[in-house]
Amino acid sequence: MRRRLLIALTVFAALAVLAFAVPLSLTTATSRTQQLILGRSGDADRFAALADAAGTAGGVQALADEVGRYHELYGENVLVVDARGAPIVNAGVQVSDPRIRAAVAAARRNQRPQQVDRLMPWSAPAMLIARPVGTGVQVNGAVVIEASTAAARAAIARMWAVIALGGLGAMVVFVLLALVLSRWVLRPLAAMSAAVAELTATLPKPRGRAPISRRYGGPPEVRDLAESVDAMATAVADSADAQHQLVADTAHAMRNPLAALMIRLDSLEAAVPDRASATFRGATVEVERLTALLDDLLELAVAQAPASFGTAASVEQYCDPAQVAADRIDAWAPAFDEAQIRLTAAQPDHGENISATPVRPPLPGSDSRASAAISPAALAQILDVALSNSCRYAGPGAHTVVDVTAEPGWVTVAVTDDGIGAAPDELDKLTARFFRGTTAVAGGTGLGLSIAQALAKARGGTLTVEAVRPHGLAVAVRVPAVAR
Repeated sequence: MRRRLLIALTVFAALAVLAFAVPLSLTTATSRTQQLILGRSGDADRFAALADAAGTAGGVQALADEVGRYHELYGENVLVVDARGAPIVNAGVQVSDPRIRAAVAAARRNQRPQQVDRLMPWSAPAMLIARPVGTGVQVNGAVVIEASTAAARAAIARMWAVIALGGLGAMVVFVLLALVLSRWVLRPLAAMSAAVAELTATLPKPRGRAPISRRYGGPPEVRDLAESVDAMATAVADSADAQHQLVADTAHAMRNPLAALMIRLDSLEAAVPDRASATFRGATVEVERLTALLDDLLELAVAQAPASFGTAASVEQYCDPAQVAADRIDAWAPAFDEAQIRLTAAQPDHGENISATPVRPPLPGSDSRASAAISPAALAQILDVALSNSCRYAGPGAHTVVDVTAEPGWVTVAVTDDGIGAAPDELDKLTARFFRGTTAVAGGTGLGLSIAQALAKARGGTLTVEAVRPHGLAVAVRVPAVAR
């Protein structure tokens, strides 16, 4: 992958350097060519002016002297002809050369030969600069200069060499930056890929699941990493399933021996002497407590089973929350009366209370109020946990209120009391497994709120535990709503 990344970065850098160097090279060549043409055109215009003024033998001699000095100084050939095309001054020009004759003929017609737009290091060693002698439409001859391009071509070659060296230096810098960048980007990926591959190799092969059939694009290293993560996720999911199944199987398997032990204890109760009755009652209580603990573990395993997760409610997985709340209030009323706690339903003074109606499937296109996307049994189990905790821990004289409210897309059922409550630093721990607050009385397993939270989460909802001012506790379950 590093090689491919370096190749891509190098190609990109090369294109960037070429996009800068090529136009710059062409621009410098054009500039040097125009400089040569302008300089030699000025010399040709000067010779044409001298030739036009050379009406006598002395003037021709002065022109010849000027051309001779120019030829000696620059080493370039110059030809001056009269109106008939006969040479007046010739400094090294081959008159019989077809190019020379064509340039003379064009200048005598008051035309200028087409010039080279841009010289290259491999261009011709000379170029022709021709100018007519005379003014206006009166042409009295022509001047032709064989301008040497050697100096211009050498200058262009030098400038191109400097640009090439600069581009090469830029490429070296870009390659070094690409190396540093590729190492910086790919080192964590390589380390993570190696760690994931090593971890995946130690995980058991997935069992009972369909093989991974997804195909990923991108480099092979990234594809291997993605496949390793998929395999690891499948193995972790299998491990979580096995853990939940182990808890459920263990709790279920231990219930029968405990039931048998309870039957034996019941049969022995009549034969226990008075001096051992207290010990016998203590043993019976511990067996009952262990049975309740196993029951809670089984319920927790069922609530956390992956098959029960999801937010979409089927035909059987919804209910009228107000009806369920009313049923649970009726069921818990005797227990709250015995605990000297007042249990009531909330008055419709805030939110949108949902009226108690018979549970039935939502009619397509109906415009009635929302139901909760949770089965009646699951919502009743969550409310039983909240009401049990309030009945057990709120304390005599407290007031417990069950409130059902609706908002767009959600239904909330809350159980609020003004009892003892819980310490502020313990609120976040109340839904943890086996945690019991410092104000909790004896009894209970510490799994009730964990089970309720798992049931709510399995239906796409949430369960929150909050303090009530000035004292008390509120347990609220919020689940998706289903329009009816």
